[in-house]
Amino acid sequence: MSRFNDEMSIIPRAAWRTAVVLCVILPLALCAFWAIFLARSNEGGAGFLPPVLFVGTFICVALFVYILILGYIAADARRRGMRPVLWVLLALFIPNAIGIILYFILREPLLTTCAACGTSTSGTFAFCPACGASISQACPSCRGPVEAGWSHCARCGVTLRPAPSK
Repeated sequence: MSRFNDEMSIIPRAAWRTAVVLCVILPLALCAFWAIFLARSNEGGAGFLPPVLFVGTFICVALFVYILILGYIAADARRRGMRPVLWVLLALFIPNAIGIILYFILREPLLTTCAACGTSTSGTFAFCPACGASISQACPSCRGPVEAGWSHCARCGVTLRPAPSK
């Protein structure tokens, strides 16, 4: 599977169902009602129908995508150990998609699992908060997490010795 398919698969089924109901079934019902209304009326309002259908289709597609984004934010925040309800409400009520943009800028890294005890921990931790086992490489001076290619610790500036080559 591709990364896009993996990310789409975390959207809850309830979000998919809600999006389909609100954006596919409801507009079809409204179009059927509109067609019945036009057939019964003596006025020839059929020239007004194509722009209404175009605008309605555009609104439905935008609403469909918006509902799926909110579902993605809820599921992604949950798997990152963040507060999903808070982030969905922020994305919903902050206008002009600023809440959605803020979520993607401020979201936490994915949780990692401690090999020793199986506890889910933040990816920024060097040691497991439950058992104290090492999760990632740590600075010998400040004990903060460091990445493999770093020559100096980003927190205290101490020179890191390169890993022995095998």
